[in-house]
This record gives sequence, structure tokens and C-alpha cells, in this order.
Amino acid sequence: MKLIQLLLTENIDNLGIVGDVVKVRPGYARNYLLPRGYATDPTEGNIKRLAERRKQVEAELKLKRQGLENLLEKLHEFELTIQRSANDQGILFGGVSQHDIAEALRAEGFAVEDRAVRIGEQIKRLDSYTIPVVLASDLKTEIKLWVVSDKPIGEGEEGEAQEGEVEAQVVEDEAAETE
Repeated sequence: MKLIQLLLTENIDNLGIVGDVVKVRPGYARNYLLPRGYATDPTEGNIKRLAERRKQVEAELKLKRQGLENLLEKLHEFELTIQRSANDQGILFGGVSQHDIAEALRAEGFAVEDRAVRIGEQIKRLDSYTIPVVLASDLKTEIKLWVVSDKPIGEGEEGEAQEGEVEAQVVEDEAAETE
């Protein structure tokens, strides 16, 4: 497998930051990095030219990292409650997705991206769940998620009982009228 060396002029997720010399496949370089201006030839002049920009990016990344560490500390053992409609067996009419959980966390004041919430597939039952939150490859925590019904449990049963009582009363009244 042939690889070529390029100097990154922009930060590329899962590849590197400005000023990194990386080895990539020729197709990736030719079709993505070079046409968009994300990379250039790794000459001495280009490396020196990007040295100052690299220092700025490293400082920005350090600040961002500190922010993520603070967020991780606040999220540690945080408990979140989401209300959803469910049937009598506790199965949700609509699932809870990672986007729903991230939205709820943002509403609580946590700047969390959707992709940081790792649930695999939608949650479809009323229950409590341990949800992994991955802010960076080495910054991981878990939150407790409570998925609860939006109506009190047993509300539907009481309504059915009342309807039955009314029907029984109507039958009794009709029987009394015919006598």
C-alpha cells in the first residue's frame, strides 16, 4: 500500500492538526485534502510558515480540553429524567434517541454534542439506564437516565373502573324502570 506525505493546513478530525506531517493514501489526498486546501506539500518553507498557526491551534485545543474536563467533572454521576408516553406494559410509543438525550443535557446547561452520547440503539422501555458520555477518546463518564411515563401509573385503570361503575349504574336503573 502506497502512502504519500502531506502537511496539514487545517485541523482534520481523526488525522491531525495544523502543521502535522501525515501519511495518507493518494486517493484521499487527491480527492479530499488537496482540492479543499486542507493540506500541502511538506517543504521546509511551508512548515516554517505554518509554525505560528500551529502554536495558536495548540493553545485553542488546550483551552477546549480544559473546558471538556470541566464539563466531564460536572456530568459525573448526573441524573437526567425524560418523560415519554408509554403503554401499560411500559413500552414507549416513541423511542428515546441519542439526540433526545443530548437535547435534554443541553437544556440542563451542558454543552454536549449528539455524538458524545453513546446508546447504540433507541431506548424503547420505561426504566433507568446508565448512558455513556464520551467527550474525547480519554474523557469518558456515565450519566443515569430515568425514562418515566408522562402520566401517573394506573391512571388508565382508574378511568376504566369508573366507566364500568357508570355502566353498572345504567343497567341497574334500566332494570328498576322495567319493574
